[in-house]
Amino acid sequence: MTEFYTGHSKAFVSVDVIIFGFDHDKLKILLGHRNMDPGRGEWALYGGFVNNNESVDEAASRVLYELTGLKDLYMKQVHTFGAVDRDPGERVISVAYCALINVNDYDKNLLEEHEVQWVELEKLPKLYSDHNKMVNKAITLLRRRINTEPLSFNLLPELFTLTQLQHVYEAILGEEIDKRNFRKKIKTIDFIEKTDLIDKETSKRGAALYRFNKKMYLEEPVFKL
Repeated sequence: MTEFYTGHSKAFVSVDVIIFGFDHDKLKILLGHRNMDPGRGEWALYGGFVNNNESVDEAASRVLYELTGLKDLYMKQVHTFGAVDRDPGERVISVAYCALINVNDYDKNLLEEHEVQWVELEKLPKLYSDHNKMVNKAITLLRRRINTEPLSFNLLPELFTLTQLQHVYEAILGEEIDKRNFRKKIKTIDFIEKTDLIDKETSKRGAALYRFNKKMYLEEPVFKL
């Protein structure tokens, strides 16, 4: 791989993963402090360099698995960040990805192992380099897609109430939604199934529990809310 392009400068390629979770009606992001120079100790997204034997998608999947221990998660490429001075150490081009996980599926021991924590989107601190821009790009992508793709179910447990589902939408969109209209639309979607189970933990009156039927959605992947 060193025989060609000898007359051209080289750059490092990395991936950074914006991992979203939903907890206590808040959209949260998994953050940690950098353990390397430059920027040691600064708040940052979790990422890593792309190895010679892997694609950028494979690198992102590896990084996501290392941090969460989970596979088959929702993950999308967000944007490529390649400003010349974005990293004070070297010329580094970073491909940002966003991932959605159910917080309850995440092994809490990994929080301590990787020294990361869930931080509310509304309370996001100043992050290393252009990581704040990455987060902004990612939330913009989610807001564009949430009404045409069933993204919200990746943040919820298998069984959920309509109130929980509405709160996910509100957290992503950053605005309140009319309850009556929201429920009216949801009940017209075949692959959001009402079960015979009742939630007695988060609802005093006992709310019906629903589930996302992924198989039914894949058979007819049309979604518009």
